[in-house]
Amino acid sequence: MRLRVAAAGALAVATLGLGACGDSEEPTETITVFAAASLTEAFGELAAAFEEEHPRITVRLSFAGSATLRTQILEGAPAAVFASASPDEVATLDAAGLVIEELALATNTLVVATGADGIEAFEDLALPGLRLVLAAEDVPAGRYARKSLALAGDDFAGRVLANVRSNEANVRATLAKVELGEADAAIVYASDFRAADEGVRAIAIPERFQVAAAYRIALLSESAGARAFLAFATSPEGMATLARHGFTAVGVTP
Repeated sequence: MRLRVAAAGALAVATLGLGACGDSEEPTETITVFAAASLTEAFGELAAAFEEEHPRITVRLSFAGSATLRTQILEGAPAAVFASASPDEVATLDAAGLVIEELALATNTLVVATGADGIEAFEDLALPGLRLVLAAEDVPAGRYARKSLALAGDDFAGRVLANVRSNEANVRATLAKVELGEADAAIVYASDFRAADEGVRAIAIPERFQVAAAYRIALLSESAGARAFLAFATSPEGMATLARHGFTAVGVTP
């Protein structure tokens, strides 16, 4: 795997090359971008802006839990770019020789989502009988949530985990349980709360118990379109898009 930050000159060459392609009669290129479910709105906006700048490139988006997407890629799914909510999934693909390049993308924080008449504080997650939903342990959001609980102490974590009613395949499915009234609370990303239904409230997790989610984006194809999308996602415009959707953009520093 090669880690690098694209230099301005290289980006200029890529842009010129794509522009020339856009003026020719070359057929439209379609690239498939796999992205963590928590990136749904951000990458939807980002892909639309990218296609406006590169009219001969079509972006096909596929959203799911990062662990699910990792497995699909390992099984041969033709993803050109993979945006993961955790470095672990990218590392697994790298070990399998599938990653050409990877870059830091953004960070995210955790909040407790609850209904209008739900709990009032992080400590309430340990109340007996609370219906709590988490993302599954092999999903980044689920791993981060459990790390956060562990920081609050083994006794607290044990009482909270005893309240878990279901482990969901991705963070959006976790949030949906609260939106539908099927759970009293869930631990989700702060960015997901911004897209939550009206009536869902966010309860802050104390800073000392916070676990930052580290998003990375990986190039899995040498196609010009895939490289252009990677450059666009990590450009100032891409970073601004992520920030609008509640992420902390970190630029392209590996």
